[in-house]
Amino acid sequence: MVQAGALAGLTVLDLSRCVSGSYCAKLLGAYGAEVIKVEAPGGGDEARQRGPFPEGGPHLEKSAPFLYLNTNKKSVTLDLAKPEGADLVRRLAAGADVVVENFSPGFLAGLGLDYPRLAAENPGLVMASITPFGLSGPYRDYLGGRLVGYALSGYMFINGASGREPLAGGGEQPAYQGGLNALAGVLAALVSRLTTGQGRFVEVSILECMAAIHQFTVNRFVYSGRVEKRVGNRYMWAHPITLYRTKDGYVSISASTDDQTERLLQLMGRADLLEDPRFSTGFNRLQHAEAFDALVGPWFTERTTAEIVQECQEWRVPTAFVHDVASILKDEQYAARGYFVTLDHPETGPRPYAGPPFRLSLTPAELSRAPLLGEHNDEVFLGRLRLSPQDLDGLKVRGVV
Repeated sequence: MVQAGALAGLTVLDLSRCVSGSYCAKLLGAYGAEVIKVEAPGGGDEARQRGPFPEGGPHLEKSAPFLYLNTNKKSVTLDLAKPEGADLVRRLAAGADVVVENFSPGFLAGLGLDYPRLAAENPGLVMASITPFGLSGPYRDYLGGRLVGYALSGYMFINGASGREPLAGGGEQPAYQGGLNALAGVLAALVSRLTTGQGRFVEVSILECMAAIHQFTVNRFVYSGRVEKRVGNRYMWAHPITLYRTKDGYVSISASTDDQTERLLQLMGRADLLEDPRFSTGFNRLQHAEAFDALVGPWFTERTTAEIVQECQEWRVPTAFVHDVASILKDEQYAARGYFVTLDHPETGPRPYAGPPFRLSLTPAELSRAPLLGEHNDEVFLGRLRLSPQDLDGLKVRGVV
Protein backbone atom coordinates (compact mmCIF):
# COMPACT_ATOMS: atom_id res chain seq x y z
CA MET A 1 0.00 0.00 0.00
CA VAL A 2 1.34 3.43 -0.95
CA GLN A 3 1.46 5.75 2.06
CA ALA A 4 1.85 9.50 2.45
CA GLY A 5 5.25 10.86 1.44
CA ALA A 6 8.14 9.86 3.70
CA LEU A 7 8.76 13.54 4.51
CA ALA A 8 5.12 14.59 4.74
CA GLY A 9 4.59 17.14 7.49
CA LEU A 10 7.97 18.82 7.03
CA THR A 11 8.13 22.42 5.85
CA VAL A 12 11.16 23.52 3.83
CA LEU A 13 12.07 27.13 3.09
CA ASP A 14 14.09 27.23 -0.13
CA LEU A 15 16.12 30.45 -0.35
CA SER A 16 18.47 29.11 -2.99
CA ARG A 17 19.06 30.02 -6.61
CA CYS A 18 20.07 28.02 -9.66
CA VAL A 19 21.27 24.46 -9.12
CA SER A 20 22.72 23.17 -5.84
CA GLY A 21 20.24 24.30 -3.21
CA SER A 22 17.30 24.05 -5.59
CA TYR A 23 18.13 20.41 -6.31
CA CYS A 24 18.34 19.59 -2.61
CA ALA A 25 14.96 21.19 -1.94
CA LYS A 26 13.45 19.56 -5.03
CA LEU A 27 14.28 16.10 -3.69
CA LEU A 28 12.84 16.93 -0.26
CA GLY A 29 9.65 17.99 -2.01
CA ALA A 30 9.50 14.85 -4.12
CA TYR A 31 9.13 12.78 -0.94
CA GLY A 32 6.36 14.81 0.61
CA ALA A 33 7.87 17.90 2.24
CA GLU A 34 6.09 21.21 1.65
CA VAL A 35 8.70 23.40 -0.06
CA ILE A 36 8.24 27.17 -0.17
CA LYS A 37 10.64 28.75 -2.65
CA VAL A 38 11.48 32.42 -2.07
CA GLU A 39 12.21 34.34 -5.27
CA ALA A 40 13.08 37.93 -6.08
CA PRO A 41 10.12 40.07 -7.16
CA GLY A 42 10.04 40.73 -10.89
CA GLY A 43 12.75 38.39 -12.14
CA GLY A 44 12.59 35.46 -9.74
CA ASP A 45 15.29 32.83 -9.38
CA GLU A 46 18.29 33.45 -11.65
CA ALA A 47 17.58 30.07 -13.23
CA ARG A 48 14.46 31.55 -14.83
CA GLN A 49 16.76 33.63 -17.04
CA ARG A 50 18.66 30.59 -18.32
CA GLY A 51 17.81 28.53 -21.35
CA PRO A 52 17.12 26.48 -23.18
CA PHE A 53 13.64 27.86 -23.76
CA PRO A 54 11.00 26.35 -26.03
CA GLU A 55 9.76 28.21 -29.10
CA GLY A 56 9.31 31.94 -28.60
CA GLY A 57 12.59 32.73 -26.87
CA PRO A 58 13.36 33.71 -23.25
CA HIS A 59 10.42 33.65 -20.83
CA LEU A 60 10.37 33.63 -17.02
CA GLU A 61 7.99 30.66 -16.95
CA LYS A 62 9.64 28.56 -19.68
CA SER A 63 13.23 28.02 -18.55
CA ALA A 64 14.12 24.34 -18.81
CA PRO A 65 16.61 24.46 -15.88
CA PHE A 66 14.13 26.22 -13.60
CA LEU A 67 11.24 23.93 -14.47
CA TYR A 68 13.36 20.84 -13.74
CA LEU A 69 14.99 22.10 -10.53
CA ASN A 70 11.81 23.40 -8.92
CA THR A 71 9.22 20.67 -9.20
CA ASN A 72 7.12 20.08 -6.07
CA LYS A 73 7.51 23.65 -4.80
CA LYS A 74 5.41 26.70 -4.00
CA SER A 75 6.71 30.09 -5.14
CA VAL A 76 6.54 33.34 -3.20
CA THR A 77 8.27 36.61 -4.02
CA LEU A 78 10.27 38.57 -1.44
CA ASP A 79 13.06 41.14 -1.61
CA LEU A 80 15.41 39.90 1.10
CA ALA A 81 17.43 43.12 1.00
CA LYS A 82 14.47 45.13 2.29
CA PRO A 83 13.96 44.97 6.06
CA GLU A 84 10.31 44.00 5.64
CA GLY A 85 11.32 41.19 3.30
CA ALA A 86 13.95 39.86 5.70
CA ASP A 87 11.40 40.02 8.52
CA LEU A 88 8.96 37.91 6.53
CA VAL A 89 11.69 35.34 5.88
CA ARG A 90 12.35 35.16 9.63
CA ARG A 91 8.67 34.56 10.22
CA LEU A 92 8.59 31.81 7.62
CA ALA A 93 11.74 30.22 9.07
CA ALA A 94 10.19 30.28 12.55
CA GLY A 95 7.57 27.82 11.31
CA ALA A 96 9.85 25.74 9.09
CA ASP A 97 11.77 22.53 9.71
CA VAL A 98 14.47 23.12 7.10
CA VAL A 99 16.03 26.12 5.36
CA VAL A 100 18.19 25.59 2.26
CA GLU A 101 20.40 28.36 0.84
CA ASN A 102 23.39 28.76 -1.47
CA PHE A 103 24.25 32.45 -1.23
CA SER A 104 27.82 33.73 -0.97
CA PRO A 105 29.36 33.41 2.52
CA GLY A 106 28.19 36.19 4.80
CA PHE A 107 25.33 37.40 2.61
CA LEU A 108 22.49 36.16 4.81
CA ALA A 109 24.35 37.15 7.97
CA GLY A 110 24.40 40.71 6.66
CA LEU A 111 20.61 40.58 6.46
CA GLY A 112 20.17 39.06 9.91
CA LEU A 113 19.16 35.73 8.39
CA ASP A 114 22.11 33.54 9.42
CA TYR A 115 21.57 30.29 11.29
CA PRO A 116 22.29 31.50 14.87
CA ARG A 117 19.63 34.21 14.58
CA LEU A 118 17.06 31.98 12.88
CA ALA A 119 17.69 29.15 15.35
CA ALA A 120 17.22 31.52 18.28
CA GLU A 121 13.57 31.73 17.24
CA ASN A 122 13.34 28.09 16.15
CA PRO A 123 15.80 25.81 18.00
CA GLY A 124 14.72 22.76 16.00
CA LEU A 125 15.57 24.36 12.67
CA VAL A 126 17.89 22.52 10.28
CA MET A 127 19.65 24.86 7.87
CA ALA A 128 21.81 23.79 4.93
CA SER A 129 24.29 26.23 3.44
CA ILE A 130 25.95 25.26 0.14
CA THR A 131 28.93 27.29 -1.10
CA PRO A 132 31.72 26.63 -3.60
CA PHE A 133 34.47 26.28 -0.97
CA GLY A 134 32.85 26.28 2.47
CA LEU A 135 32.59 29.04 5.06
CA SER A 136 36.24 29.10 6.07
CA GLY A 137 39.68 28.88 4.49
CA PRO A 138 41.58 31.11 2.05
CA TYR A 139 39.18 30.38 -0.82
CA ARG A 140 36.05 31.19 1.23
CA ASP A 141 35.17 34.33 -0.73
CA TYR A 142 36.40 33.19 -4.15
CA LEU A 143 33.82 32.90 -6.87
CA GLY A 144 33.03 29.35 -7.95
CA GLY A 145 31.33 27.67 -10.87
CA ARG A 146 31.30 24.50 -12.94
CA LEU A 147 34.82 24.82 -14.36
CA VAL A 148 36.20 25.92 -10.99
CA GLY A 149 34.73 22.82 -9.33
CA TYR A 150 36.17 20.49 -11.94
CA ALA A 151 39.56 22.22 -11.95
CA LEU A 152 40.24 22.52 -8.21
CA SER A 153 38.96 19.03 -7.43
CA GLY A 154 41.39 17.43 -9.88
CA TYR A 155 38.72 15.98 -12.17
CA MET A 156 39.64 18.23 -15.04
CA PHE A 157 43.26 17.05 -14.86
CA ILE A 158 42.34 13.40 -15.52
CA ASN A 159 39.74 14.10 -18.22
CA GLY A 160 40.68 14.31 -21.87
CA ALA A 161 42.99 12.62 -24.32
CA SER A 162 46.60 11.72 -23.62
CA GLY A 163 48.91 14.54 -24.65
CA ARG A 164 46.08 17.06 -24.74
CA GLU A 165 45.00 19.76 -22.29
CA PRO A 166 42.78 18.90 -19.29
CA LEU A 167 39.08 18.69 -20.11
CA ALA A 168 36.01 19.68 -18.09
CA GLY A 169 33.21 17.23 -17.50
CA GLY A 170 29.79 17.88 -18.93
CA GLY A 171 27.03 19.77 -17.18
CA GLU A 172 26.72 21.18 -13.67
CA GLN A 173 27.85 18.02 -11.89
CA PRO A 174 29.73 19.84 -9.07
CA ALA A 175 26.58 21.78 -8.19
CA TYR A 176 24.43 18.63 -8.30
CA GLN A 177 26.92 16.90 -5.99
CA GLY A 178 26.52 19.83 -3.63
CA GLY A 179 22.74 19.39 -3.70
CA LEU A 180 22.91 15.64 -3.09
CA ASN A 181 25.29 16.01 -0.16
CA ALA A 182 23.17 18.78 1.32
CA LEU A 183 20.22 16.39 1.15
CA ALA A 184 22.22 13.74 3.03
CA GLY A 185 23.26 16.28 5.66
CA VAL A 186 19.70 17.57 6.11
CA LEU A 187 18.31 14.05 6.55
CA ALA A 188 21.03 13.18 9.08
CA ALA A 189 20.24 16.36 11.01
CA LEU A 190 16.52 15.56 10.99
CA VAL A 191 17.22 12.08 12.37
CA SER A 192 19.35 13.60 15.13
CA ARG A 193 16.56 16.04 15.95
CA LEU A 194 14.23 13.12 16.70
CA THR A 195 16.25 12.28 19.81
CA THR A 196 17.74 15.65 20.79
CA GLY A 197 15.05 18.10 19.74
CA GLN A 198 17.84 20.33 18.47
CA GLY A 199 18.35 21.45 14.90
CA ARG A 200 21.67 21.54 13.10
CA PHE A 201 23.61 23.75 10.72
CA VAL A 202 24.66 21.73 7.67
CA GLU A 203 27.65 23.24 5.86
CA VAL A 204 28.40 21.92 2.37
CA SER A 205 31.49 22.75 0.32
CA ILE A 206 31.04 21.82 -3.34
CA LEU A 207 34.81 21.47 -3.67
CA GLU A 208 34.86 18.91 -0.85
CA CYS A 209 31.89 17.07 -2.37
CA MET A 210 33.95 16.53 -5.50
CA ALA A 211 37.10 15.57 -3.58
CA ALA A 212 35.15 13.04 -1.50
CA ILE A 213 34.43 10.85 -4.53
CA HIS A 214 37.81 11.31 -6.19
CA GLN A 215 39.12 7.76 -6.26
CA PHE A 216 41.38 8.06 -9.26
CA THR A 217 43.62 10.93 -8.19
CA VAL A 218 43.73 11.56 -4.45
CA ASN A 219 43.50 7.97 -3.21
CA ARG A 220 45.82 6.57 -5.85
CA PHE A 221 48.45 9.22 -5.19
CA VAL A 222 48.25 8.77 -1.40
CA TYR A 223 48.82 5.02 -1.66
CA SER A 224 51.15 4.79 -4.64
CA GLY A 225 52.60 8.24 -5.28
CA ARG A 226 51.24 7.99 -8.80
CA VAL A 227 49.87 11.12 -10.46
CA GLU A 228 47.02 10.03 -12.71
CA LYS A 229 47.36 10.79 -16.41
CA ARG A 230 44.72 11.52 -19.03
CA VAL A 231 43.81 8.44 -21.05
CA GLY A 232 40.72 9.62 -22.92
CA ASN A 233 38.20 6.83 -23.39
CA ARG A 234 40.64 4.11 -22.42
CA TYR A 235 41.58 2.65 -19.06
CA MET A 236 45.09 2.77 -17.68
CA TRP A 237 45.45 -0.94 -16.89
CA ALA A 238 43.61 -3.01 -19.48
CA HIS A 239 42.04 -3.07 -22.93
CA PRO A 240 39.44 -3.15 -24.46
CA ILE A 241 37.81 -0.70 -22.08
CA THR A 242 36.92 1.96 -24.61
CA LEU A 243 34.46 3.17 -27.24
CA TYR A 244 34.09 1.77 -30.74
CA ARG A 245 32.34 3.29 -33.72
CA THR A 246 29.40 1.21 -34.92
CA LYS A 247 27.23 1.18 -38.01
CA ASP A 248 24.98 3.84 -36.51
CA GLY A 249 26.87 5.44 -33.62
CA TYR A 250 29.16 4.35 -30.78
CA VAL A 251 29.24 1.55 -28.25
CA SER A 252 31.01 1.35 -24.89
CA ILE A 253 32.93 -1.86 -24.19
CA SER A 254 34.23 -2.59 -20.67
CA ALA A 255 35.98 -5.94 -20.93
CA SER A 256 37.97 -5.42 -17.75
CA THR A 257 38.98 -9.05 -17.20
CA ASP A 258 40.72 -11.52 -19.47
CA ASP A 259 37.75 -13.92 -19.45
CA GLN A 260 35.44 -11.12 -20.63
CA THR A 261 37.84 -10.32 -23.47
CA GLU A 262 38.06 -14.01 -24.36
CA ARG A 263 34.27 -14.21 -24.65
CA LEU A 264 34.19 -11.03 -26.72
CA LEU A 265 36.77 -12.38 -29.17
CA GLN A 266 34.96 -15.72 -29.38
CA LEU A 267 31.78 -13.85 -30.25
CA MET A 268 33.68 -12.00 -32.96
CA GLY A 269 35.24 -15.19 -34.28
CA ARG A 270 38.68 -13.78 -33.45
CA ALA A 271 39.80 -15.96 -30.55
CA ASP A 272 43.03 -16.43 -32.51
CA LEU A 273 44.13 -12.96 -31.38
CA LEU A 274 44.76 -14.30 -27.89
CA GLU A 275 47.61 -16.38 -29.32
CA ASP A 276 49.41 -13.18 -30.32
CA PRO A 277 51.70 -12.13 -27.41
CA ARG A 278 50.69 -8.50 -28.00
CA PHE A 279 47.09 -9.33 -27.13
CA SER A 280 47.45 -12.13 -24.58
CA THR A 281 46.64 -9.99 -21.50
CA GLY A 282 44.70 -6.83 -20.82
CA PHE A 283 47.86 -4.86 -20.12
CA ASN A 284 49.56 -6.14 -23.27
CA ARG A 285 46.49 -5.19 -25.30
CA LEU A 286 46.67 -1.71 -23.82
CA GLN A 287 50.28 -1.35 -24.92
CA HIS A 288 49.23 -2.32 -28.44
CA ALA A 289 45.72 -0.84 -28.39
CA GLU A 290 45.88 0.75 -31.84
CA ALA A 291 46.90 -2.52 -33.47
CA PHE A 292 44.21 -4.41 -31.55
CA ASP A 293 41.51 -1.87 -32.47
CA ALA A 294 42.48 -2.01 -36.14
CA LEU A 295 41.82 -5.76 -36.16
CA VAL A 296 38.53 -5.76 -34.23
CA GLY A 297 37.16 -2.43 -35.46
CA PRO A 298 35.50 -3.75 -38.63
CA TRP A 299 33.34 -6.14 -36.58
CA PHE A 300 31.79 -3.15 -34.83
CA THR A 301 31.28 -0.95 -37.90
CA GLU A 302 29.41 -3.77 -39.67
CA ARG A 303 26.75 -3.92 -36.93
CA THR A 304 24.31 -1.53 -35.30
CA THR A 305 24.80 -0.45 -31.72
CA ALA A 306 21.65 -2.29 -30.63
CA GLU A 307 22.86 -5.55 -32.20
CA ILE A 308 26.24 -5.26 -30.51
CA VAL A 309 24.80 -4.47 -27.08
CA GLN A 310 22.39 -7.40 -27.22
CA GLU A 311 24.97 -9.92 -28.45
CA CYS A 312 27.71 -8.79 -26.07
CA GLN A 313 25.42 -8.77 -23.02
CA GLU A 314 24.24 -12.28 -23.93
CA TRP A 315 27.91 -13.30 -23.90
CA ARG A 316 28.32 -11.51 -20.52
CA VAL A 317 30.56 -8.75 -21.81
CA PRO A 318 29.76 -5.34 -20.20
CA THR A 319 28.54 -3.22 -23.12
CA ALA A 320 26.31 -0.16 -23.40
CA PHE A 321 24.81 2.37 -25.75
CA VAL A 322 26.54 5.74 -25.94
CA HIS A 323 23.33 7.73 -25.71
CA ASP A 324 22.61 11.23 -26.83
CA VAL A 325 19.78 12.99 -25.01
CA ALA A 326 17.13 12.06 -27.57
CA SER A 327 17.94 8.36 -27.33
CA ILE A 328 17.94 8.43 -23.52
CA LEU A 329 14.27 9.37 -23.62
CA LYS A 330 13.58 6.34 -25.83
CA ASP A 331 15.63 3.82 -23.85
CA GLU A 332 13.55 0.82 -22.78
CA GLN A 333 15.22 0.53 -19.36
CA TYR A 334 14.13 4.02 -18.30
CA ALA A 335 10.68 3.37 -19.77
CA ALA A 336 10.23 0.05 -17.97
CA ARG A 337 10.93 1.70 -14.62
CA GLY A 338 8.86 4.80 -15.32
CA TYR A 339 11.83 7.03 -14.62
CA PHE A 340 10.78 9.95 -16.83
CA VAL A 341 7.49 11.45 -15.69
CA THR A 342 5.37 13.74 -17.87
CA LEU A 343 4.30 16.93 -16.09
CA ASP A 344 1.93 19.45 -17.60
CA HIS A 345 2.89 23.11 -17.12
CA PRO A 346 0.52 25.95 -18.09
CA GLU A 347 3.23 27.74 -20.10
CA THR A 348 5.15 24.86 -21.69
CA GLY A 349 2.57 22.07 -21.85
CA PRO A 350 3.33 18.41 -21.06
CA ARG A 351 7.04 17.54 -21.00
CA PRO A 352 9.07 14.61 -19.59
CA TYR A 353 11.07 15.19 -16.41
CA ALA A 354 13.71 12.98 -14.82
CA GLY A 355 12.78 11.43 -11.49
CA PRO A 356 14.82 11.30 -8.26
CA PRO A 357 18.03 9.21 -8.17
CA PHE A 358 16.72 6.89 -5.43
CA ARG A 359 13.46 5.10 -4.65
CA LEU A 360 11.62 4.32 -1.43
CA SER A 361 9.22 1.43 -1.02
CA LEU A 362 5.74 2.31 0.31
CA THR A 363 6.44 6.06 -0.05
CA PRO A 364 7.58 6.59 -3.64
CA ALA A 365 8.33 10.04 -5.00
CA GLU A 366 5.43 12.04 -6.41
CA LEU A 367 6.27 14.82 -8.85
CA SER A 368 4.29 17.98 -9.53
CA ARG A 369 5.11 20.85 -11.88
CA ALA A 370 7.29 23.84 -11.01
CA PRO A 371 5.41 26.93 -9.83
CA LEU A 372 4.76 30.17 -11.65
CA LEU A 373 6.59 33.17 -10.20
CA GLY A 374 4.79 34.24 -7.02
CA GLU A 375 2.00 31.76 -7.66
CA HIS A 376 1.54 31.03 -3.96
CA ASN A 377 1.89 34.52 -2.50
CA ASP A 378 -1.69 34.64 -1.30
CA GLU A 379 -1.62 31.11 0.11
CA VAL A 380 1.58 31.66 2.08
CA PHE A 381 1.31 35.30 3.14
CA LEU A 382 -2.42 35.42 3.80
CA GLY A 383 -2.86 31.83 4.93
CA ARG A 384 0.37 30.85 6.67
CA LEU A 385 1.54 34.24 8.00
CA ARG A 386 -1.98 35.66 8.48
CA LEU A 387 -1.26 38.95 6.75
CA SER A 388 -4.30 40.98 5.78
CA PRO A 389 -5.04 41.66 2.11
CA GLN A 390 -4.31 45.31 2.79
CA ASP A 391 -0.90 44.46 4.30
CA LEU A 392 -0.04 42.34 1.28
CA ASP A 393 -1.11 45.07 -1.12
CA GLY A 394 1.13 47.52 0.74
CA LEU A 395 4.09 45.15 0.47
CA LYS A 396 3.49 44.88 -3.25
CA VAL A 397 3.39 48.66 -3.65
CA ARG A 398 6.68 49.01 -1.75
CA GLY A 399 8.36 46.34 -3.90
CA VAL A 400 8.84 43.92 -1.00
CA VAL A 401 6.69 41.19 -2.60
